[in-house]
Amino acid sequence: MKRSKRLLLLLITAGFTCYGQNTIGLPEIINYSKHIYGGGTQNWDIQQDANGIMYFANNEGVLSFDGTHWRIYPLPNKTIVRSIAIGKDKRIYAGGQDEIGYFSPDSTGRLVFTSLKHLIPDKERSFADVWDIIPWGNDIFFRSVHKILQLTNQTIIVYPAVSEWAFMGVHDKQLVAQDMSHGLLKFSQGTWQPLIRQENLPAGLYTSTLIPMGNDSSLLATLKDGLFTLSGGRVTPFHSPALDIVAKETVYGGLALEHNWFALATSLGGCYIFNRKGELIQSFSRKEGLQNNNITSIFRDRNNNLWLGLDNGIDFIAYDNAIKHIYPENLNEGSGYAALIHNNQLYLGTTNGVYTVPLTDMDDLSFVKGRFAPVPNTKGQVWGLSEINGHVLLGHHDGSYLITPKGAIPVNAKPGWGYWTYLPVNKVLPSAQVLAGTYHGLELLEYRNEAFYAGRTIEGLDEPARFITFDNNNIAWASHPYRGVYRIDMSVRPAQVKLYADKEGLPSFMNNHVYTVRNQVVVATEKGVYTYNDKTGRFESSPWFSNMLGNTSIRYLKEDTDGNIWFIHEKQLGVVDFSAGTPQLVYLPELNGKMVSGFEHIYTINSRNIFLGAENGFYHINYEQYRKNKYLLQAHINTVTSTTGQTDRLIFGGYFGEVNDTRGQERAAIPAIAWKWNSLHFEYSSSLYGQQANIAYSYQLRGFDNGWSEWSKKTEKDYTNLPPGSYTFEVKARNNLGNESPVSRYTFRVLPPWYQSWWAMTLYILLLCALGYSLYKRQQKKFIRQQQRHEEERKRLQYLHQLEREKQDKEIVKLRNEKLESEIDHKNKELASSAMHLVQKGELLTRIKEELMRLKKMPANGDDGEELKKLLRILNEEDKMDQGWEQFAFHFDRVHSDFLVALKEHYPMLTANEIKLCAYLRMNLSTKEIAQLMNISVRGVEISRYRLRKKLQISTDTNLFQFLMNIKSVNS
Repeated sequence: MKRSKRLLLLLITAGFTCYGQNTIGLPEIINYSKHIYGGGTQNWDIQQDANGIMYFANNEGVLSFDGTHWRIYPLPNKTIVRSIAIGKDKRIYAGGQDEIGYFSPDSTGRLVFTSLKHLIPDKERSFADVWDIIPWGNDIFFRSVHKILQLTNQTIIVYPAVSEWAFMGVHDKQLVAQDMSHGLLKFSQGTWQPLIRQENLPAGLYTSTLIPMGNDSSLLATLKDGLFTLSGGRVTPFHSPALDIVAKETVYGGLALEHNWFALATSLGGCYIFNRKGELIQSFSRKEGLQNNNITSIFRDRNNNLWLGLDNGIDFIAYDNAIKHIYPENLNEGSGYAALIHNNQLYLGTTNGVYTVPLTDMDDLSFVKGRFAPVPNTKGQVWGLSEINGHVLLGHHDGSYLITPKGAIPVNAKPGWGYWTYLPVNKVLPSAQVLAGTYHGLELLEYRNEAFYAGRTIEGLDEPARFITFDNNNIAWASHPYRGVYRIDMSVRPAQVKLYADKEGLPSFMNNHVYTVRNQVVVATEKGVYTYNDKTGRFESSPWFSNMLGNTSIRYLKEDTDGNIWFIHEKQLGVVDFSAGTPQLVYLPELNGKMVSGFEHIYTINSRNIFLGAENGFYHINYEQYRKNKYLLQAHINTVTSTTGQTDRLIFGGYFGEVNDTRGQERAAIPAIAWKWNSLHFEYSSSLYGQQANIAYSYQLRGFDNGWSEWSKKTEKDYTNLPPGSYTFEVKARNNLGNESPVSRYTFRVLPPWYQSWWAMTLYILLLCALGYSLYKRQQKKFIRQQQRHEEERKRLQYLHQLEREKQDKEIVKLRNEKLESEIDHKNKELASSAMHLVQKGELLTRIKEELMRLKKMPANGDDGEELKKLLRILNEEDKMDQGWEQFAFHFDRVHSDFLVALKEHYPMLTANEIKLCAYLRMNLSTKEIAQLMNISVRGVEISRYRLRKKLQISTDTNLFQFLMNIKSVNS
């Protein structure tokens, strides 16, 4: 009985021991608190789309994370999102209280929610939280406590629970659910059919998750009743000491991992990794770096990393990362300074002493399970661990020690007399002498009878010698960061010590570190790597290293077993990798700034096990896995916003198609951006969540930039005041191994300002045409005006010419008039002369009359003959007078336009005296003057005028003078 109790106690103790141990190396854990992601505390479900973007069912909505930016999308009723799933239609389905629907990008590529609640029959629209969403074929199933909703062909079928729907999941390619009174049911042909009846299940079994295990079986985890295997319609308990303890911590979820491992998420103890035998592989809790131990959801992404949705926060575990963290101390406080494996024991030296753990036969030592134990008598600052002659020597702040299975034994223990490192003097082991670098120079330790003893110090060097090595001539070299490099020939006594600094070829007397690489002594300096030239006795820049590392500052060099050269440049860890034949420069940016600056330590065992001292513990690097990991490298353009200075507007929300689409932008989706929004902000990222430190980006804006930008960590870019035109923003990502992602593109057009738009151009053309037409009309009018002016000028000139001509004509007329006047005067003189003749004739006739009257009165006598002769002479004079009338008539017609001729033509019945009377009247002579000319009385003239009126047949109202003036010749 006692023996059975002891065996039981041993098994329990073994179980607790197994449960309590973890792997010595743990992957990096990144904590995302609610203050970082900007949502609620609890995260109930996790999904990832084909582009690598993560989604979380959060208390305040659906969270998305692209590696750089967090965004939250609440439900319309602001309820808690308990579950999400990406359907075959590439949409994100989400469920909350009294709400189901899906998130899908709108026309700008931003996620918007579409409710499906209206498809539920009216009487079934009230339901509690939706805890599970399972895409099944083309349908989507939503589980709440009292009903399961099936979305099919835009209709929803409701399956009420008989008692309570406790779980819904997938087993053996079947959709299964648990009803608390009917057991496990499978969905087939539109009905829920029994898979395992309730009476065949353990009492009170409440399924929390189903994890596929292969061979048509699943691991069934319950909330409080442990683990079972579900296979062949049977539920079988799955026991192991570790699993039984874990099962008591309330399992909320789980999933399958590689290597036939699986993970369980609990509400009390964090996350546990087990194998198929139920053996604990790893565990993650607050001790390992989680924010809390209450895990509500767990997800494995496409790069085999683990995401944990916590009761308060989100944690990321870079589970497949080749770099693991090792914490030798429980409080994770000590910095790592030295590492060494000896007799299957891993020794790690820290600021708080030496810690050790036994190793098992594993390729990757980070998966060794165990707990570090402090080595007795090593408390305090550790500087170095060296294996000399099959023993472990410890360089400590308080002296030199030998590590034994029972603890550290002092070799030369002096408080404040520190030892840095050790080297065997002889290349053939065991070496009788060991060179030690101390705070006060070099010291030779003696080795005899399997023990080390303090020896003599090397004269001529009193400076701290932390870096020491031997060359091929067994000459010791030591360096001091602030003095230079010492060459120590110990073959003579006293030893010959010579200091080399800037005068001996080194770039400076400061920051020089001496190492042996490729069987050659080299010095890492501020300007590259230098080697010693025996012929010249000077240091020279190493051409071989310069070709690989250039003239950059190097502080640390270490050659591994494969010939690769590890180095420290400032605070960066890099490797000159020769695995591909030609050297390749590889940086490990995950570790930038995490090493103990100035006291870096790299311990190389093989390509799968490299230990690196860190500010907190150590890092283990599986460099072989690091090189082989070929994660899908993508660059995503997440948002494009435009601004006017005060207001931002979303142009693109990150999705070219549905959530799970990987296609690029289509031509129909190319936006046209108004001119006033021509300042754009681009945000981009890569979804390699475990390698964000390794990723750099390069971008260009086609149509604006002249080429790709330099690689940088920057994940956003701004362009301001872009001119009108078509542009394509391109971005690509590159990791530290030199691999580049495909180019991600976003095309857009910046419209011209309104005054440069097509309608404005059309208006400008019309205005230009109108202006041209106006100018044409103006020119035409101007031309017409010019023509008119020319015409007016011509007319004016013509007028002036006419005036000139008229003037000339007037002059001519004047001359002619003067001539005519002269002629008229002459004619008038002739007429006057004629008139005088006529007057004289009248006087003559009067004289004759008077003479005749006198003769009549005189008596007849002999003088009558004489008197008659006298009368004859007077008559002869009358003949002359008749000739004078004819001459008068000739000149009168010439002056008065052939008046007499016209008068005779019109009035041929007129007598000679009447014609004379008309001529005198035409001359406008007075009646008295006419009487004298016609030798008649005034009364006779009036009578003659009266008679003339009758002959001319004119009335008394007509002016006789005016009438005669109007008489013209028929031929005129």
